[in-house]
Amino acid sequence: MTSYVRKYLRVYLLDDHDLVRRGLADLLLPATDIDVVGSSGSARDALRAIPELDVDVMVLDLRLQDGTGVEVCRAVRSVDPSITALLLTSSEDDEALIASLLAGAAGYVIKLASNSDIIAAIRRVGSGKSLLDPAAAERVSRELLTVELRPPLADDERALLTQVLGGLTNRQIAEQLDLPLKPASAEIMRLVTRIIRPGSEEGATEQASGRHRRSDT
Repeated sequence: MTSYVRKYLRVYLLDDHDLVRRGLADLLLPATDIDVVGSSGSARDALRAIPELDVDVMVLDLRLQDGTGVEVCRAVRSVDPSITALLLTSSEDDEALIASLLAGAAGYVIKLASNSDIIAAIRRVGSGKSLLDPAAAERVSRELLTVELRPPLADDERALLTQVLGGLTNRQIAEQLDLPLKPASAEIMRLVTRIIRPGSEEGATEQASGRHRRSDT
């Protein structure tokens, strides 16, 4: 019996700016191997729709009015880890790399990237490959585990962060901890939000990003 090989990459677009969402859909329309099967400006709507649409790749805006692309990525991949994610960001910096690692995404792409780069990124993650540089990912993961927050991470929080950075889904972590999925997911997102919260003086994102900038000077 011949196994079925899907002809198209089924893509879902999540961005709370209509122009960006429509622009991405128009950009992908000529690609004969990509089919945009759904789009939304709401994290809540995306969480309901993506698992039902047999999606291969979800392109997720990092910051949304009612949530984050990180939250959507972790929740969807907890249901179906075969769905890969590409975070959509405004700039290419350490924050995007940190968010990708915490989300369990295959990488990120900036909104101002060239059309060909965006299409190539979707195709790459859709084929099961990562866009993240292994050395950079390892360095950032190491720094996140050692960065000082106020208040400091407790031992169980640091252990949980290790599992998140190791690529485990919420469901896999819940099973390892022998906890129901819902409270485990809530605890994971509390930890992740604490680290990536934009503008927070206590966030590890800015501390780790600043450390990288200082090391580059």
